[in-house]
Amino acid sequence: MTQAEHSSLLLDVKGLKTAFHTEEGAWLAVDGVDLQVRRGEIVGLVGESGSGKSVTGFSLIGLIDPPGEVVEGTVMFKDTDLTTLDPESLRRLRGNRIAMIFQDPLMTLNPVLTVGEQMAEAITTHYPDEPRARVTERCVEALARVGIPAPESRLKNYAHELSGGMRQRVAIAIAMLNDPELIIADEPTTALDVTIQAQILFEMQKLCRERNTALIWITHDLGVVAELADKVAVMYAGRIVEYGTVAEVLAEPRHPYTRGLLESMPGMAQPGERLTQIEGMAPPLTARESGCPFRPRCPRRQDVCGQQAPDVSHDGDRKFRCHFPLEEAIV
Repeated sequence: MTQAEHSSLLLDVKGLKTAFHTEEGAWLAVDGVDLQVRRGEIVGLVGESGSGKSVTGFSLIGLIDPPGEVVEGTVMFKDTDLTTLDPESLRRLRGNRIAMIFQDPLMTLNPVLTVGEQMAEAITTHYPDEPRARVTERCVEALARVGIPAPESRLKNYAHELSGGMRQRVAIAIAMLNDPELIIADEPTTALDVTIQAQILFEMQKLCRERNTALIWITHDLGVVAELADKVAVMYAGRIVEYGTVAEVLAEPRHPYTRGLLESMPGMAQPGERLTQIEGMAPPLTARESGCPFRPRCPRRQDVCGQQAPDVSHDGDRKFRCHFPLEEAIV
């Protein structure tokens, strides 16, 4: 890593493991994740449901509740290991230097407070001496930045009075209020129509570029990643199985799982052809075998795949976990 790259490094995750404790034992939902995010960089975290994406996002900022627990690894945010912080220190950090956008704003926005009251609380919790007039001004500016018309009047609305797209814009505006250095977005556009989704993606990308904010965008949609992100980390069974720039990973995937995700996207099949599917299902926490977890579904599997898990291989700045990586590009 060059000196310039090191100075721009904002988040450095190494060996992160998160387990859920049950009567039958502890089950790893996140199994040794390594991830780096630099200032102003947008990283897409991609995978099927159950791959560990959301649990990874929650683990980074201490939002895992019992019976879940981060059991191993470090999460260095600049010079601070977030896994060592007490709850009060994490609370001061969240919503200020690190923000999170959740998947369903109707569930996360308070139904008995107006938009303005919730936004003001997000500011005054961290800056209690901010003048009231300035608090209102910042709230209006934040709503305007995410494209909400007549932002002054929207401060008086409750969440149920807004459309799904409006609610998500409010959630994004709240996340941006205190100019965080890092935002973690957990599939925030999944339930929105494609037009609103495209608008929000454009606004997030613009805001990150203008403010040099880093963004981790958690999604199952490689199409969204292709449009939004700089880097992509493909996750399967709690592990990152491929990592690199969006351009190189989507053009020449090295892991068969990445190839399967790409080929199963609508639009990849020729007219009249059936859409390609990845055989089988992702393994549940309680049924993950030794060796490569993708082996039962992999068209390239061989005996060694069931005997030992593949180590991380490097191809320049690219990383992947596969005994028999792909070599041909997608045409």
